Amino acid sequence: MNSSISSKRKKGMIFSILKVDEENRTVTSRFLWGKSTAVYREGFGTTLLQEKAIEEIKALSYPEISAGYISDTIIWPMGDIVPDSITGIDRNALNNISDRLINEDAYGGTSFAFMVLHKGIPVAEAYKPWFNEDTKFLSWSMAKSVTNALVGIMVKDSVLNLEKTELIPEWSGDGRSNITLNNLMHMQSGLEWNEDYGNRSDITVMLHCEPDFAEYAYSMTLEYDPDIHWNYSCGAANIVSYILRKQFDTDDTYYAFPHEKLFYKIGITDAIFEPDESGTLVGSSYLYMTARDYARFALLFIQDGIFDGYQILPEGWVDYTTTSASGSNGEYGSFFWLNEEGRYESAPEDMYWCRGHDGQRIFIIPSLDLITVVLGYSPDDSMDFNKLLADIIATL
Repeated sequence: MNSSISSKRKKGMIFSILKVDEENRTVTSRFLWGKSTAVYREGFGTTLLQEKAIEEIKALSYPEISAGYISDTIIWPMGDIVPDSITGIDRNALNNISDRLINEDAYGGTSFAFMVLHKGIPVAEAYKPWFNEDTKFLSWSMAKSVTNALVGIMVKDSVLNLEKTELIPEWSGDGRSNITLNNLMHMQSGLEWNEDYGNRSDITVMLHCEPDFAEYAYSMTLEYDPDIHWNYSCGAANIVSYILRKQFDTDDTYYAFPHEKLFYKIGITDAIFEPDESGTLVGSSYLYMTARDYARFALLFIQDGIFDGYQILPEGWVDYTTTSASGSNGEYGSFFWLNEEGRYESAPEDMYWCRGHDGQRIFIIPSLDLITVVLGYSPDDSMDFNKLLADIIATL
């Protein structure tokens, strides 16, 4: 079934057209003389085409993998049977916060989903109408923190070394060969990068115009020596994702890796991690999971890399993750944001968090054994997270 949606008509002229082909599972957008097509594939999610034909990209099938368990039949956190446990937090006060946040937009911005864990137990969970515990929400840059965990697993398995140089063949013979994985994860690679979302910049060109995000990023020139200058870069995260991919003999094992080695082991059974057209998972931005899944991911870190009794991340990995990059002024660790300098003054200094575009947040506070997940649409810092955190902490 095909359908078309036209918009922005003026004197009979159509400035943009959106065509949905349900049979081929594609969406094509036309604006003036430009055209973009996105194709959906089971397991892969949606990929924006740049150079390949629809038939070519659909020829690649997703590996047949399974968690081997059904979440509905298992107790939290591996499953969705949530125990009615008393943790000492004031649930009535939390319910009031949930109601004001979700139904009244009392903290500014717009929250679609809200979840709080105390001592590992869900103590608050709320959704706007049309959303629920099964809704998959886009991570945006919170995907970087998941990429951090995937690197940690490969470090634990002695596949990767954070201090190894000469990571990319194209860097051979110039200063880029000195860049380490640690430099990339600390956002201190020294590579030129512009993360301005308001203009045509490196980030917007990479995400919307390039077939191979990592190649675009690693082709940048060296602006600073590695490890001295902090510069936030989605390109760095996609270079890391590319390096991960190169550790596998086949793409089937690469695509199965996040699920079999991370997601399935922490109760996440149906995450969607989207690749770019080249096939590399977009480690900077394009992950879809439920609010409960994001909470489970945070639980892995607050438990020092241990989940359900198993050491998923290497010992000391969380300490590494939350150690500030030298040039970040205490604001950034390894693909996680830090509160060392009191960005959120209502929260303790040991808080660290995952931060996604337009207001996606996972706040982790080890000293309070507290996790907060907020997902929605709150651009330009329109949500008062400092006030929200203060109110949540006051319920302890």
